[in-house]
Parts: sequence; C-alpha cells; structure tokens
Amino acid sequence: KMPLVINLSFGNNYGSHDGTSLLESYINEIAAREQVTIVIGAGNEGNAGGHTSGILKSGDREAVEIAVSTYQMAMNLQIWKNYADEFELEVQSPGGRRTGILAETNEVSRYRFAEEGTDLLVYYGTAKPYSIYQEIYLEFMPVDTFIRSGIWTVMLYGVRSAVGEYHMWLPVEAALGTSTRFLLPQPDTTMTIPSTATAAVTVGAYDSNQETYADFSGRGFTRETRQVKPELVAPGVNIRSAAAGGGLTVKSGTSMAAPMVSGAAAMLMEWGIVRGNDPFLYGQKLKAYLLRGARQLPGENIPSKKTGFGALCLRNSIPG
Repeated sequence: KMPLVINLSFGNNYGSHDGTSLLESYINEIAAREQVTIVIGAGNEGNAGGHTSGILKSGDREAVEIAVSTYQMAMNLQIWKNYADEFELEVQSPGGRRTGILAETNEVSRYRFAEEGTDLLVYYGTAKPYSIYQEIYLEFMPVDTFIRSGIWTVMLYGVRSAVGEYHMWLPVEAALGTSTRFLLPQPDTTMTIPSTATAAVTVGAYDSNQETYADFSGRGFTRETRQVKPELVAPGVNIRSAAAGGGLTVKSGTSMAAPMVSGAAAMLMEWGIVRGNDPFLYGQKLKAYLLRGARQLPGENIPSKKTGFGALCLRNSIPG
C-alpha cells in the first residue's frame, strides 16, 4: 500500500495517436487509482520521417510518396481518418504498376506486384465501440526476401469528405531501413503509443548541455483531441547510465528522459504521501505540480508541441 510510480520507456506507431487505444484506456484507468503515477517516454520519431498528414476534400486526389530503402524485409502503413469521411485509394509501385482503385470493403484486398517481388494487403477497418476513427491498413510483404526498393506512391481519392483530415504512420524507425520514410514528412504528432494516454505524464527529451529541444524527441499535439503532449521534457541526450550485463553506457532518447521524471515523481510522492506533507499528491495533482514547476527553454513557447510546459525542475515543483 505504498505510492507507486510506473515508468514506460517504450512505444510504437501502431494506433490512432489520439489516446483512445485499448492500451491507453487501460493506462488511464490505472492512473486514476489511488497513489499511482504513470510516466511514459514520447518516443524518438520526431525526425524519423515516419509520419505525414493532409486534408482531402470531396473529389480531390492526393499522392503520398514513400521512399523504401534497399533490403527492406517488410513494411506496413497505417492511415487514420474520421469514419464519417469516405476515401478510396490506389497504390503505385516503383516500377509504375498500379493496383487500380481500391474501394472500401469488409474484406482484405490482396494485390501482387509479381515482377517487383512484393505482395500488398489492404484492409479498411471499421469504427470501434471506443473510437469514431477509422484505420486503413496496408501491409507490404516480400514474395521472396525483400520488398521492392524505390518510391512507392499511395494515391488517396476523396469520395465524401466531412472532416477530410488524414494521418499516416510508418513503423518506428528502429523497425525500418535507415532510408525508409515519407518524402514529405510532418514532424508533429510523432509521439509513440501509448504516450498519448491522457492520464499519463508524457515526457520528451532535451539536450541539457545546449538547453535545446532534442530533434529526435516525439512531438505533439495528439491527433484530433489536441492534448498538450509531451507535457514536459527532461535530459535525454548523451545520458550515462547502467549498461545491460554490467558497467556503464551512454545513450540518447526519451527512454533516458522519462526515468528522470519518474524519479522526480517518486520523490514528490515520498515528500507528500510518505512524509505526510500532502496525502493526495499523486496522479493528475502530481502532474499539475510538475507542469507548474517546469522551466521554459530558450526560444520555446508554453505550451509547445516540442517541449510541452518546459523542462523538468523538481525544486520549483515542490509546493511552497
């Protein structure tokens, strides 16, 4: 029955990035319980080129180009939009082969680029009991060993547009070839799942030596819901820490930054709950104290899509 801080230094791109996934709903439920605070790293996709977005009106056509590197063994693409919008799509291979227009269906559409060694699966998802948004999922699979490298083009056609906004995500950079990315990426809305969970404290990274935002750090805000995330940043560049198997290592990433906020949260909960200074210092109250105490970085607004409410400052976060 002691206060608990849970640190999650992991994430992926699979989800709608609006905080409504099943995992994030579960995290929100746990974070609402007594004496629990959950801290999650925002991910390292800020400069990875794995996200793009746009507005598609009725009757419009838009081409989204993806550069696929050599020796890419597999790749998937997620398109997220409002279910009220109706889109059709067409895929063109680097060699110029086209699938033809793929309309919405309840079945998986299969297409083979036989001469280019790639199979394509396309699935139109449906709305879920917990979300009004729709996923269109594309899976690129090799016929032999690798999918065809080069420029793949996904063409979107607006059949009926109510909202029109769409977002696309590739898998996280660590799962792709170093050159696989959108040709016109959008660095915003690049936080990984489950860091868009509403009740969690979402942590980005900054370079504490330069006092600047770390460009790899996942950026906000959340899709559709426009929550201010990440809520704050902590040192995440060239951090010396314990190495697997013993000894020390130097790493960069929001996986380095999130534990610093977790440690600060644990110290605040000890001061408040264990020592009796504030028995209710957990959850959203603790988050509020961290945000009030956050220090504005030079050149950044508050709140910022890159740094949220600023850099972690435990001293300023202790209630006066």
